[in-house]
Amino acid sequence: MTRTEPLRALEHVQSLPSWLAGRVAARGRGLVADAIAGEGLKLAHHAVLAAVSEHGPVAQADLVRRLGFDAKDVVLLLNHLEEKGLAVREPDPRDRRKNAVTATPAGVRTLERCAELAERANAELLAPLSEAEGRQLMELLTRVYEA
Repeated sequence: MTRTEPLRALEHVQSLPSWLAGRVAARGRGLVADAIAGEGLKLAHHAVLAAVSEHGPVAQADLVRRLGFDAKDVVLLLNHLEEKGLAVREPDPRDRRKNAVTATPAGVRTLERCAELAERANAELLAPLSEAEGRQLMELLTRVYEA
């Protein structure tokens, strides 16, 4: 192999849609993670709090299924959210053997701030594009995702 062949191979890998999409996604996750860090949350906390806010009161097992997270991880994430006063676990009125999780008013306010921070981070991610290009990218990404 000549010296230029491996470079072309790397250029090929880096030109693949899957590579580019992964790199853009990693950058976007990093921007959002940095943005919400000031709220004392990581991306997984944000996802759990959003699910609890939208679907609560919700059983922990249902959170695991909805989010696709490991059950032990959800327990740790909920512990953190409870310690911060953002969510509460109480016996599920439908099945007292289970806990149901609800977002507290402070949790809802935090979620609203995180939503704004995430919007700003995503605006930064899409800043190289015009508004029309950003909308088009979102439409294309949605189409690929839903296929």
